[in-house]
Amino acid sequence: MNFSVQSPTQIAWVTTDLDATETTLTGLLGAKKWVRIPDVHFAPDTCSYQGKPADFVASISLSYLGDMQLELISPVRGENIYSDFLRERGPGLHHICVEAESLERFDAEVAQAAVHGAELVQQGVMPGGMHFAYVSAPRAGVPFVEIAYLSPEIRSFYEYIKREQR
Repeated sequence: MNFSVQSPTQIAWVTTDLDATETTLTGLLGAKKWVRIPDVHFAPDTCSYQGKPADFVASISLSYLGDMQLELISPVRGENIYSDFLRERGPGLHHICVEAESLERFDAEVAQAAVHGAELVQQGVMPGGMHFAYVSAPRAGVPFVEIAYLSPEIRSFYEYIKREQR
């Protein structure tokens, strides 16, 4: 895939145990503080999984190493890309994320990924206006690439988390 977006801005893991994964990555990578966002609801009117409306809940934990965001995702209920990953592979590295600078670029990058044979697996819009799309990228050596557009509200929240690391 040839994305015309920024360099990867996030590395994400899927886990069954946020506490243990936070502790391990803090020790290995030096992450200083994790911000936990429990029970995030991905609603069927704004999210799809494998082309069908999705209704699931996941808990998320975020930290930063410099400008690189570390994300931990623990599925709580419902079928989704994260619960399938755990069932098929167990806990581990799930995706890298690249950011599009605008909604127009986001749409163009998702379309470009399809041109290069990447399958769109899950997509949606989060409260606060973050748009995301996961494309399958096993030939890239990582199960998925997430393409995201961060609204000003989400970008401000992430900047707050990053400042907390200093």
